[in-house]
Amino acid sequence: MRITILALDGLFDTGLAVMRDAFGLAHRFAAREMGGTPRFDVSVVGVRRRVRSGQGMPIPVAAITPDMKPDWVIVPALGTAMPAELIPALARSDVRLATAQLRTWHAGGVSIGASCIGTFIMAEAGLLDGREATTTWWLAPLFRQRYPGVLLDESRMLVPTDVGVTAGAAMGHLDLALWLIRKASPELASVVSRYLLADIRTSQAPYIIPNHLAQADPLILRFEKWARDHLKDGFSLKDAASALATSARTLQRRCEAVLGKSPLSYFQDLRVERAQSLLHGSGLDLDAIAAEVGYVDGATLRTLLRERLGRGVRDLRANLR
Repeated sequence: MRITILALDGLFDTGLAVMRDAFGLAHRFAAREMGGTPRFDVSVVGVRRRVRSGQGMPIPVAAITPDMKPDWVIVPALGTAMPAELIPALARSDVRLATAQLRTWHAGGVSIGASCIGTFIMAEAGLLDGREATTTWWLAPLFRQRYPGVLLDESRMLVPTDVGVTAGAAMGHLDLALWLIRKASPELASVVSRYLLADIRTSQAPYIIPNHLAQADPLILRFEKWARDHLKDGFSLKDAASALATSARTLQRRCEAVLGKSPLSYFQDLRVERAQSLLHGSGLDLDAIAAEVGYVDGATLRTLLRERLGRGVRDLRANLR
């Protein structure tokens, strides 16, 4: 498998390093323990001759040539964690050159992958329009605003499409690398994940902090405060809208636009977050925790936690010890 990593100035150092380490391990293990196949030929290229990482480290890059025919091109994240940094970074000349090159590669049948903020560059190139995608969870509101034609689901860790694949936040670079290794050999991916103490994760949901998402919009931030104050009372869209001096329709529309979900679904997120906190530190039994977040019994809460987090109460408590 020929993999080309497209390096841009200010990229996220860990993202680049963890992918190169994962592919390097896979290449060595395949050669030493699995009869020499499959091979992972990894190169790093740049649209400029000199590239520095977000930590200021020089990154040796090869020039992009017309005869370059990788199987996959991967775009690591830029080291710009907040919208105020990211928006101007996306307007840089090297990013514009990169998006044009991605379109050229895609037109030539090359698969494109990106993780974390690298997914913004895929979207800038128009490669995600009309397709499902994921991105770094805390920038999901900005992603929705900037690319309304993309079917975003930031709760997912990996989203394959006909174009390639998008992966989630920060260490999603490792999930992306393991996913590609698994496409070549599930056995090899298992060996690499054991050496790195890592498995492919299917969801970002357990890592999402609802308050960070709410801060993208003043109305949503006020709704979040109202919701936290009324977790015990249960959810009423009419009561929430009235308390916020807006209409139910406006609140519904703003939640969908900013968060990609209904007010009730976001209220449920806050219930899950609060329940996890109480499971960790309160010593309360499940029924008492359920009462704290507005349920009459623990069975309903147990179902919600498993639906949202993919794990039962016993596993959650074990992981929090």
